[in-house]
Amino acid sequence: MMRTRPLKVALLGCGVVGSEVARIMTTHADDLAARIGAPVELAGVAVRRPGKVREGIDPALVTTDATALVKRGDIDVVVEVIGGIEPARTLITTAFEHGASVVSANKALLAQDGAALHAAAEEHGRDLYYEAAVAGAIPLIRPLRESLAGDKVNRVLGIVNGTTNFILDKMDSTGAGYQEALDEATALGYAEADPTADVEAFDAAAKAAILAGISFHTRVRLDDVYREGMTEVTAADFASAKEMGCTIKLLAICERAANGASVTARVHPAMIPLSHPLASVRGAYNAVFVESDAAGRLMFYGPGAGGSPTASAVLGDLVAVCRNRLNGATGPGESAYAALPVSPMGDVVTRYHISLDVADKPGVLAQVATVFAEHGVSIDTVRQQGKDGEASLVVVTHRASDASLNGTVEALRSLDTVRGVASIMRVEGE
Repeated sequence: MMRTRPLKVALLGCGVVGSEVARIMTTHADDLAARIGAPVELAGVAVRRPGKVREGIDPALVTTDATALVKRGDIDVVVEVIGGIEPARTLITTAFEHGASVVSANKALLAQDGAALHAAAEEHGRDLYYEAAVAGAIPLIRPLRESLAGDKVNRVLGIVNGTTNFILDKMDSTGAGYQEALDEATALGYAEADPTADVEAFDAAAKAAILAGISFHTRVRLDDVYREGMTEVTAADFASAKEMGCTIKLLAICERAANGASVTARVHPAMIPLSHPLASVRGAYNAVFVESDAAGRLMFYGPGAGGSPTASAVLGDLVAVCRNRLNGATGPGESAYAALPVSPMGDVVTRYHISLDVADKPGVLAQVATVFAEHGVSIDTVRQQGKDGEASLVVVTHRASDASLNGTVEALRSLDTVRGVASIMRVEGE
């Protein structure tokens, strides 16, 4: 039997995602009511520019006073899609204090202050859902929080930023340089006018923090995530990758240590074998590979951004939160019981691809090999090309720690025969 009194929803933000949330709430109202067990009503929309025409939204619902909207007391669910740290943080905590549950797409805020937000939600007996904060429409947060809650997740490896994947895919498929590929991404609307958050991996790092925290039942903040952007990746790097049967992706990698005593979270460009499922993820798509004890290897794939895909995730959370509201219950909160330490990047062990500019003369290879051996880094393969007194030397290592590799590189730079280190890239996904 359906309840006749509607559940009231306040929408904070009415940009690309917010306007699509409002549209779906209106056009699919009957279906949403049937799925929830009660109608949902858009009770207010907080915006910065009230004079803008918003098709399908009653102008009487529009306000610039977001604080007054979340304080009304009759609001059941607040949907926050304004992004950023403030005023979003204050608005969300105020919503909890005044009896509303919250659905958010705010990855930056959750990565920085997720623990405090979860605590506020628990204190007031309300829900905090955020499927849309990571990988757009791809169902990922809920499977990690709920479907795999009885399993032990050991590794999460994924492409979680569509802009950077589009750029790297374009460089790979056409031979374009970084700037040329970025210009095309900007022209097509995949990259913002200021692409820093994407190409310097701030966006992906925030998502990695959220994924690591959920996967390992441990509080992982944005500051705990090692971050390396992809602006230095070159066409020459792709050429080297192809010679190894690899391509290059910007990866978010969250891992539990082999002994289970710590975790790591990092985002950086990496070579991955063409045989790995993530290698075939093209364009602006996202994909996340999850490895667990019982379920084994799972892959989640789909559009990771955009108005409609992200709104789909928001509406899925809205339905879940409204159902909880009707039943007088709340969904899963923060699970941080494991409280595992986050290891520094220096402890991370992986393979490396190092390209050196060296003098083209006898004995260079022996000198380089000696430096690797002295630092405990085992060499897998070496490739050398030389002409007119100059040469390039490409070394692929076996697995080594980041700290030992850094020490090796510093020692290599001190050799008279090494002109420079052209590139260093990790090799993942084996």
